[in-house]
Amino acid sequence: MNKKVLSIIIIVAIVLVGALTFLGIRLNQANKANEEMVQLFELEKIEMENEYSTFATQYDEMQILISNDSLVAQLEREKLRTQRLLEELRATKASNAAEIARLKKELKTVRAVMRSYIVQIDSLNQANEKLSKENKRVRTQYAAATKRVEVLQEEAKNLSDKVTLASQLDATGITIHARNKRGKDTDKVKGVVKFAIDFTIVKNITAPTGERTIYVRIAKPDGTILTKSASHTFAYENTQLEYSIKKIIEYTGEEQSVTVYWDVEEYLGAGEYTVYLFSDGVMIGERSFVLE
Repeated sequence: MNKKVLSIIIIVAIVLVGALTFLGIRLNQANKANEEMVQLFELEKIEMENEYSTFATQYDEMQILISNDSLVAQLEREKLRTQRLLEELRATKASNAAEIARLKKELKTVRAVMRSYIVQIDSLNQANEKLSKENKRVRTQYAAATKRVEVLQEEAKNLSDKVTLASQLDATGITIHARNKRGKDTDKVKGVVKFAIDFTIVKNITAPTGERTIYVRIAKPDGTILTKSASHTFAYENTQLEYSIKKIIEYTGEEQSVTVYWDVEEYLGAGEYTVYLFSDGVMIGERSFVLE
């Protein structure tokens, strides 16, 4: 082999070694670049997973805060979609650039949808707050109106009570005469055969005129009422009271003297007796006397 051929072979060998060396360097650089890219994708994937997970949690929180059934259903659908994309991302290798890019694009959409719901819920909260304030104002006004009505009703009741009280009959000058069989007054219980009870119905221009019934109750010292029949009763404060004498008068509004009598047919004991006068369910007079 001559020197010329040998030189060519050496040159070619040098070139080949250089080319292989260059390719090795380039390949090593490419591998390093690929590894770095995969690492970047891995970091990006972790960030995306965190963001997807955060969005899913936010959907849960928003569902708790609102009471609109339609909006709750929409949020539930978006939450499930976000969770599905999160599972797809977790199942994707960081080296799958195309799939990572798709899920990154989906994440952008999820982010935009989340913002729209945040704005919508904020508007609803503001509207609810405004409505709540309005309801509070209305309730306050209603409470004040109710209180005013109660005051007016109480005033009307008091006025009605005063009118009723003013229109009631009143008996004064009540005297009781215990008489013996000769018609003489006596204070000895043994000889009493009749009670004569005198009283005056005073003038009252506010009281209704017409027939009025006067009930007279004569209470013995032991508290029992002199009466001719157990059926002789009248209404008083949601109960029935026995009476001794019933007297119907024609009341004109002017002063009027009245006398009633009780014929003694029962045993009378010594002690204090009391006469009570009633009309229209109200006691209008009272007087006590003693028999020895």
